[in-house]
Amino acid sequence: MSIPRFAADVPMAEFNAALEEAGCAVITDVMDPALRQSITSELASHMAAARVIQEDDPEEFYPGKTRRVTALIARSPSVTDQLITHPAAQGVCEHFLRPTGELGYQLHVTAALEVGPGARRQILHREDDSFSYFPMPRPNLIVASMWAVSDFRADNGGTLLVPGSHRWPGDREAQPEEIVQAQMPAGSVLFWLGSLLHGAGANTSEDWRYGIILTYSAGWVRQEENQYLDVPPERLAELSPEVRRIAGFDMYGALGFFDPSIR
Repeated sequence: MSIPRFAADVPMAEFNAALEEAGCAVITDVMDPALRQSITSELASHMAAARVIQEDDPEEFYPGKTRRVTALIARSPSVTDQLITHPAAQGVCEHFLRPTGELGYQLHVTAALEVGPGARRQILHREDDSFSYFPMPRPNLIVASMWAVSDFRADNGGTLLVPGSHRWPGDREAQPEEIVQAQMPAGSVLFWLGSLLHGAGANTSEDWRYGIILTYSAGWVRQEENQYLDVPPERLAELSPEVRRIAGFDMYGALGFFDPSIR
C-alpha cells in the first residue's frame, strides 16, 4: 500500500477517507516559502542551541545526530498562528478525534526536528503507545502531522510509515516490503493516525532534513507535552481564544478547573 497524495485544494471528505483507509496521507503546497522562512528564522537560535548527540546509542528511542526543539507556542508565532489551527489540521481532528473526544480535542505535542547526516533509522512505533490500556487496534486517540520545512527524500530521513498498520493487532510486526517512505517537497504536510507504525528514516545524505511535528489528542487524555509549563503567562495572554482552546487551556467538561484569581 502506498501513501495517498493530494493537492492543497483537496476536499477534506476525500482526504479523510484516504487517511482512514491507509492511516497516512500527504497534502502538497500548504506552506509557501515565506512561511517556511519565518518558521526557520523564529526557531534559528533555539535550533542552534539544541544538543546534538554525536555518539548514538542504537538502543535509545531517539536517534542521535538530530536537533529537537519543543515548546513551539512559546517560540514560533508562525507555527502557532498558521500551522496549529490550519484548516487541514482542523478538518482531520474534527473527523477523527471529535467522535472519541466528544467535547473537543487538544494539542498533544509540538516540536521542530532536524535530522542530520548520519542519523540512524528510528524504531517503528505508534503515537498512542502511551495508552496501552486500550487493546489494539485502538480508537482514534491521536492524529499526527509533519510539516515539511525542507524536502523529505528517501536519502535524507523522510518519515517511514506502514500504511494499514493502524488496523493491525498489537503482535503483528511490519515486514520490510510493508514499510514505505514519505517523500514530499518542502511546503507539504503528512498526516497519520495515532495507531500507525512510523519512525524517522535514516539520513544517508549530506543535508539536514527539517520538519515541524504537531500532534493532537482527544480532549480528555493527558497531553504528552505539558503546555501549562511550556507556555509562559505572558505568552498565554497573547494567544487567540482558538489557540488557547486547542492548546488545552479551556476546561473539558468538568476536567481542568482552576481558580482565575491565582493568575
